[in-house]
Amino acid sequence: MERNEIYNKVVEVCKDVFGNDELVLNEKSCAANVEEWDSLTYLSIISDIEDEFEIKFSLDEITNVKNLGELVVAVMNHIEA
Repeated sequence: MERNEIYNKVVEVCKDVFGNDELVLNEKSCAANVEEWDSLTYLSIISDIEDEFEIKFSLDEITNVKNLGELVVAVMNHIEA
């Protein structure tokens, strides 16, 4: 699976979690720059991404991801493993 395809799926998961199809996200999107993004929302995003890609993140991965771009890389690492 190519990075762009993973990125697009991650963005769709985020839009679903936020309940906002018009939400504009990019690689740098995070809790600091997306108003609706809080710790509970983040956990929902993580859970839905794990379901979407049939992967399981470690606690370190969950706590060290700083933005959407890093989340895509974390997904890629699981898919390539």
